[in-house]
Amino acid sequence: MSTVADKLAKKSTRKTGGKQVRLRLVYVDFWSAVKLSFLGAVALAIVTMVSFFLVYLVLQATGLIAGAADFVGQITDNAVDLQALLGLPQVMAFAAVVSILNLIVVTVLGAVVAGIYNLAVKVTGGLLVGFMSN
Repeated sequence: MSTVADKLAKKSTRKTGGKQVRLRLVYVDFWSAVKLSFLGAVALAIVTMVSFFLVYLVLQATGLIAGAADFVGQITDNAVDLQALLGLPQVMAFAAVVSILNLIVVTVLGAVVAGIYNLAVKVTGGLLVGFMSN
């Protein structure tokens, strides 16, 4: 009886449909990684802005902001006006600040990861990647 390991160890008798190539990734271009991480961060910033807007609309439509404002007003004797603090311009300004900070952090992280990979390749020899043409 043949085990799974024995089956995997045997060479396949069927022919492959295309040519297989094994390449080693030994360098990631720093500026390409920065540009790609910047584009990903821009997409994430757009998603952040839209999601903040949609969450605000849902909270406004359900009346949760007004209910929370009444609750905070009762606790603080109307010293804090929560509806003035949670208006649409304030929420979108906060979303813009979060998006800009996220844009900077993700871009810098992309550059750092590319640099770390390029340093690690000197020790490990790179990442082996296989390709096959159809």
